[in-house]
Amino acid sequence: QVQLVESGGGLVQAGGSLRLSCAASGSIRVINMMAWYRQAPGKERELVARITSGGNTDYAESVKGRFTISRDNAKNTVYLQMNSLKPEDTAVYYCNADVGTVSGLRFGVLNYWGQGTQVTVSS
Repeated sequence: QVQLVESGGGLVQAGGSLRLSCAASGSIRVINMMAWYRQAPGKERELVARITSGGNTDYAESVKGRFTISRDNAKNTVYLQMNSLKPEDTAVYYCNADVGTVSGLRFGVLNYWGQGTQVTVSS
């Protein structure tokens, strides 16, 4: 079993910063892509940023220049540094990862989600 646990959400004023963390635990052999998604009330879940195991990154246009995704492979942890926050960034933020595990003699890669952390930006 693999678990993703997010932390770091909260309430912040517009223009402020927050840093989200997501730690993966369990019978992990390798973690490929790690990503952050968000879902605002009444809207679909959307990709915010993603990072490969080699450190290549990709961002949604709406957060480019303000958010930075990074990871610590030794700690199986991904971070999202969010600066210059806007009220429209208010959402539940979810961690997502492609995790390789071994069960018996079989290796497989499955996609996992965290439980989500609320980020609220006041104007």
